[in-house]
This record gives sequence, C-alpha cells and structure tokens, in this order.
Amino acid sequence: MPGLVARADATAPYTPAAAPPGAAPGSCWGSDSSPAVVETVTQQVLLQPAQVSADGTVLAPAYYKTETQQRIVKERQELLFETPCLNVLTPEFIASLQRALNARGQYAGSDHGRLDTDTRRAIRAFQAPQGLDSSILSIAAARRLGLIAYPRSE
Repeated sequence: MPGLVARADATAPYTPAAAPPGAAPGSCWGSDSSPAVVETVTQQVLLQPAQVSADGTVLAPAYYKTETQQRIVKERQELLFETPCLNVLTPEFIASLQRALNARGQYAGSDHGRLDTDTRRAIRAFQAPQGLDSSILSIAAARRLGLIAYPRSE
C-alpha cells in the first residue's frame, strides 16, 4: 500500500500506518524505535561522621545513607525511513535479499523467501554500520544490495 508506514512486527513484514507529511506519493515508510539508555548510579552519602577519641579509638561509627539516582544517557528515538512497499516484498524478492545478504557475510540461512528472524537479524546487521539500527529493510539498503534500482537523475 503506497504512502504507508511500516512498523517492526515479528509475524508480518510490516504493519501499515500513515505516511509522514511531505512523503512522496506512492512511497512507503518504515518506523522503528530505539529504547532509551538509562544509567543507575548508587552512592553512599555521609550523614554523620565517625566520633573518634584523641587516642584514635572509634567511639561511634559513621552513618551513611544509600542514594540511587537514574538518568537518561540517550533518549528514546523514533526512526523513520523509506522502505520497499508491501507489494515488492514477494517471496522471490526476499529470497534475492537473502542471497545478497549471504554474499556479504550477513546471512547464513537458506534463500527460502520468508522474512524470518534470521533474515531480520541479517538486515539489522547490514544496515547498522550505515546508522540505521532496524530489522526493517530500507530503500537505501535495498539499493546498496542491488535489489532496487537507483532513481534516474534528470
């Protein structure tokens, strides 16, 4: 369905949704999110120092309070990118995708034409070095794999 957004789903290639404003007519889009990275820091805070006599004997131990704080190191991100439309993702296309990923050392399975977990993992491994950490195939990755033609420059 042209002009729709694809979302990651383990059981289907994509789940359509509305395209972003300004999207080219007939284009399809993928949407995936990366989770926030949260850091937890635990520290001991001195409430009362130890009481020590003149000869160095500890009369009363120090008292501490444990404080735990969380902070977001990296915000959650919504990734939006152009994808091949659903009608392109035929078993023949997916088998070609699997062969192309295999030739680049990203996929070791058979070219059965199903978009399974191993294929999705290989797509993510291929796209991640280019900055797209998603198991949804982007148009850019499909072009780099030689599966979709580049548009003609006029």
